[in-house]
Amino acid sequence: MLDKNGIAKRIAKEVKNGMYVNLGIGIPTLVANYIPDGIDVVLQSENGILGMGPFPFEGEEDADLINAGKQTVTLLNGASIFDSAMSFGMIRAQKVNLTILGAMEVSEYGDIANWKIPGKMVKGMGGAMDLVASAKNIIVAMQHVNKAGESKLLPKCDLPLTGIRCVKKIVTELAVLDVLPTGGFRLLERAPGVSVEQIKNATAGRLIVEGEIPEMVI
Repeated sequence: MLDKNGIAKRIAKEVKNGMYVNLGIGIPTLVANYIPDGIDVVLQSENGILGMGPFPFEGEEDADLINAGKQTVTLLNGASIFDSAMSFGMIRAQKVNLTILGAMEVSEYGDIANWKIPGKMVKGMGGAMDLVASAKNIIVAMQHVNKAGESKLLPKCDLPLTGIRCVKKIVTELAVLDVLPTGGFRLLERAPGVSVEQIKNATAGRLIVEGEIPEMVI
């Protein structure tokens, strides 16, 4: 199985040269540390950064430079800082090529729930709903099961939805999966040491397995 850094490292392989990429809170923020050499991308943070770099080394943090998750970050040469209105103008105008988000649940039709658990305190929905409504491509970084061992890849989301039919791909500690437009999670890769049977047992939604499933290369 992969840890959180392993999930982020695998997702970084989906980032292509020339992309503008938004990184959501949680595991997605780690992707900035694993952008492959030779790939020129611009990372956008919804609180108002364009040209975000990896996390700073210990002792080199600048408390005034933070991402949407309030973690200290670095800036690359040529980076820009601006207000939230301009940031969300970029998002709503579909200037972002790829959005990488965390999730609490994803349905087999690509619905995503990632902002609220009923009965628990929540500060607000943040920018998630703008991102899922406007992004051209959404990849979810998440744990396959919750703390109780229950699947988070479901036939239908139980939690309040953030967006409908918007998730294109999911990377978990167990697998890489495509979400098909007709419904279902198509298994593309399995994590090192993980069997197809383990993935089947951890997936409540419809899982589509076609042929031999390769082990992912990290």
